[in-house]
Formats: sequence, C-alpha cells, structure tokens
Amino acid sequence: MADLHNLFRTQSGSRPSLACEIRSDGIIAARASAARAHSALVMAFAPLAEGALAAGLKAPNLLDPAAVRSAMESALGEVNARTKALTLIVPDAAARVLLLDFDALPGKRQEALSVVRFRLRKMVPFDVETASVSYQVMGQKSNQLNVLVTVMPGDVLADYESVARQAGYEPGAVLPSTLAVAAAMDTRGSALIVNHAGASVTAAVLQDDEMLLHRSMDLPGDPLAREEEMAQSVITTLAWYEDTLHASPQALYYAGAGGANAAMQSRWIGLVNPAPRVTDFTLPEHASAVTTIPPGITAGVVGALATQ
Repeated sequence: MADLHNLFRTQSGSRPSLACEIRSDGIIAARASAARAHSALVMAFAPLAEGALAAGLKAPNLLDPAAVRSAMESALGEVNARTKALTLIVPDAAARVLLLDFDALPGKRQEALSVVRFRLRKMVPFDVETASVSYQVMGQKSNQLNVLVTVMPGDVLADYESVARQAGYEPGAVLPSTLAVAAAMDTRGSALIVNHAGASVTAAVLQDDEMLLHRSMDLPGDPLAREEEMAQSVITTLAWYEDTLHASPQALYYAGAGGANAAMQSRWIGLVNPAPRVTDFTLPEHASAVTTIPPGITAGVVGALATQ
C-alpha cells in the first residue's frame, strides 16, 4: 500500500518526479526534470467519459476501471515518463482531511499513528483500523499541537492503487487533491483556495505553509442547488477567514474546470457578496503541455512536484 502523504512541500527527491491526478473529467499527468526544477514540467491530459469515476468513501470509486487505466496510460505515456514511481492524486471525496489538536504525540511515528487512529474512531464513517492514515504537525500553540490528519478507507485506496499498477506504475505516494493544490501556492501570507472537482468542492485557508481550514462537501445533482451550495461553501469560508484572521482575502485561488474565467462567469460567484477577486494558480515558467489541457486543472500535479 502506498504511503498516504499529506506534506505540502517536500525536499527534492523524497517524492517521485512523476505525478498524475485522477479527476472525474480525465487524467492529468506531469513529469519533472531530473533536477526537479519547479519551472521544468511536461504535462498531458486524457479525457474520461462521464460516469467512469464516482469518488466517495465507499468502494468501488472506479466504475469503469478499464477506461481509467487507458486514460492513465495515455496521459503518462505522453509525458514520456522515465520512472514507474508515481505520486497519485485522488479526489478529495475519496478521503477525509481533518485538523485536530493534541496535547502531545509520542516521538515514535508508529506510536503517534496509534494515538491518531484512536482519536479518529468516532470521527469518520468507516473502519479506521483498516484505513490508511497519515499526519503532519502544522504548528504548536498554547501547549497544543495542531495536526493535519489524512485518512482514506483501505479498500478505496486499493481501488486507485490497483488501476495505477495495471497501467504499469507504482504509487509511491498518494495525495488528496486539495493538499496537492495547496503545495502549488508560492506566496507567503494567507490564502483562500476553492477546489471544485466533479460533485464535490473543498474550501481551504492557508497561512504560509500551515493549513488553517480544510472543509469538503458533496454537491447535489440539481444544477441550481449545486450553484447555491458552492456559494454557501465560499461564503462560510470567507466568514471564517475574516473572523479568524481579521482581514479579507486579497484573492480567491480557484482550481477547477474552466479556471478563474469560468468561476467569474458562474452563478455561484454572483451569490457571494462581496465576492473576492478570483484568480488561477500560475503555471511554472517554461512548463509545457504536449496535449491540449483544459484550463484550471493543473494545480494538483504542479503542487505534487513542488519542492522547497
């Protein structure tokens, strides 16, 4: 089973130099140069037919694994992958990301994981003992550890790992989408992220390299209700941002199909009053695409390959 990493940034070489994100609309792959320079990425995209993926906490997520495998082979083949080790980015809906406070954690990681698992038992609707769990200490305030915890059902993780292996790659790390997106941030200070993929949306607040808020929600199928829920998610996050940080965000960083242009033309942003400026994640300089890539969906793979 691949290690379920949740690190925003990593030292060069500690994660694979190849990444791909499995999305409801397709597979996006990226390869970094051997030097892992942030500005030297090659990317490709292969579309998926509607209904091939249904992300969630119950297996199977991959309703058409053959189609997912074929798209993964196509996208990764286009970037001329020189390694089989892969950072796999999965939908937020397939995992739970929580921010928890602990008085202390044991120094040994396995002992600390046992403490984290015990805390999770009544917090997630699946078997924690068979789940993949990872954690990262975000900071320490008032003698409390602020810990980012990622937990994914074992059978759901196996679903994603299996298709990667069938495509000929070995998942060396697994990241939920918004944690990968967060690593693409190259600004200091506070930031508001909205990551919309398929039938779910995640709103997150960062301060430097610390995650302060991570809130995911499933969206209804009705288009009007979906727009209203999207707006409510952003409104709630904006209120939390202003109450906690005593400031308004200068921009809302949007990751999702169509990018900032689509978000600005959407009904949901019109329901947010006043709406912050919506901006795309900036692509690294000299990044190249060998296929047509829909706008707005590259932040995850860029973040997965980011280095300190």
